Amino acid sequence: MLNEERRRKILELIQSNGRVLVKEAAHLFHTAEITIRKDLDLLERRGLVERTHGGALLAQPGGLQDLALQEKEKLHPKEKARMAAAAARLVQEGQVVILDSGTTTTAIARELAHFKNLMVITNAVNIAAELAHTPAEVILTGGTLHKSSASLVGPAAEASLRLFSADIFFLAADGFDLQFGFTKPNQQEARVNQVMAEIAKKTVAVSDSSKYGRRSLSRILPVSAIHHLISDDKLPEAAVSALREAGIEVTLV
Repeated sequence: MLNEERRRKILELIQSNGRVLVKEAAHLFHTAEITIRKDLDLLERRGLVERTHGGALLAQPGGLQDLALQEKEKLHPKEKARMAAAAARLVQEGQVVILDSGTTTTAIARELAHFKNLMVITNAVNIAAELAHTPAEVILTGGTLHKSSASLVGPAAEASLRLFSADIFFLAADGFDLQFGFTKPNQQEARVNQVMAEIAKKTVAVSDSSKYGRRSLSRILPVSAIHHLISDDKLPEAAVSALREAGIEVTLV
């Protein structure tokens, strides 16, 4: 296989799956990992991909891309389902739970449907709809609709959240790294998430490994502000060790 042909196929793989891992690509294309790394470095220089620890993602210019829920639903559905199940195991009957907007938190909402005594606070219109026919009592914040994420944002959303106290907050970020923290493309969504963390006793971030090493425009929280991270088992060991050394519980699924 010619070098350019291999790079084109790697790019097609990333476009299809949302990301590629060096080890997987090396096995798939029967070549050395260093060759794949060089291919990914070249594709990054061309502005086509974004390099991450152990692989690459499809490039998002300036880290500003705010994908619609329908697009996010297509990315890593198996990992999200496993993370949602792990998140639900942290919840107890009688608790007050905050669910951020996002596809992973939507999956968590589905996992919470069997609870008999639960109060859920959310700014996500679609999550409120998911829970409408379950035993859970649902509080939907006010605010202005941010259409791509089906979330309510702005001063009204922030003010309504400050009326409550919660046991646990599930945060779904678009990116996170150890230095900068958890981020989202939309500043208003990030501010709403900050208030959610303020009123919750415990903050649990739910982020698959493709989000690691990525930064978006708006910082939500530094890594030190979360209590627990739920991710998939492809999260680099170095990141897991650093998080645990910082006193953060890590669950890999």
